[in-house]
Formats: sequence, C-alpha cells, structure tokens
Amino acid sequence: MFDTLSSQDVYAYVLFGIILNFGFSLAFGLYLSKNIGLQEMMSSKGEKEQSILIQLAILIPYAKMIITLYRVTILQIYFLNRGFTHKEFWIYLTNEHKAT
Repeated sequence: MFDTLSSQDVYAYVLFGIILNFGFSLAFGLYLSKNIGLQEMMSSKGEKEQSILIQLAILIPYAKMIITLYRVTILQIYFLNRGFTHKEFWIYLTNEHKAT
C-alpha cells in the first residue's frame, strides 16, 4: 500500500493531519472555554510547559489529534465521571503536579 504513495499523497496526508489536529484542538478549546469561562481559564492557568515529545508531535501526521482525543478521554473518564469539574481538569493540564 505505502509503496504506491507518491510524495504528493504523503504531503496530502500530512496536511490533512495538521488540519484535523487544528480542528480537534480548536473544538476542544472552545468546549473548555464554554464550560469554564475564558477569564477563569486565564486566571487559573499555570506555567506548566508541554513536553518536547508533544511539541514535536506536530511533525507526525495525526499524532497531535490523538493526543487531543486522549485528553478528551481523560477529561470524561477521570474527571467528569468522578464528579470533578472542567476547571479542575484545566488546572491539572496547566499546573505542575508534585508527588507527595
């Protein structure tokens, strides 16, 4: 299957992956801002930096989309199903957590 892909096909897959990632990330960001509030998100955002692997994942088609879907899954299963709020999820994503 892959031996018949031309360079244009590969570029198309990469471009589609980047566009799909942008769409999923934008939708997830809008969802969080709707449920938390933009001012509240800005005031509770920590200084946690993304790991280098997540930053480099944009180079791999669909990797960032999978990371976003993973975060949506964590939000639903771990936070919302256990009675936590969207804001607690946002704080979890953006703040450093130290093991006690």
